[in-house]
Amino acid sequence: MRGYSQKVIIDNKKARPITSGVKLGKLCIKLMYPVDEVAKKLEKSRQCIYDWFCGKAAPTKNNTKKINQLIDELTAQLK
Repeated sequence: MRGYSQKVIIDNKKARPITSGVKLGKLCIKLMYPVDEVAKKLEKSRQCIYDWFCGKAAPTKNNTKKINQLIDELTAQLK
């Protein structure tokens, strides 16, 4: 499994505003959770997920609900 590139990590840290997609990116980077898995779970392309992670695009309200559910699921793994 490959990790996240330095560009994605830096862009995620610089991203403003902090959307649910950016929050998910921070968590996935911390957990080294693969973007492929995120894309499958959210039924989106990897490019779309990277754009959310880096703040280049904002998720819709419907996608925000799905993202928040995934954030809750991943956060539970930290406990």
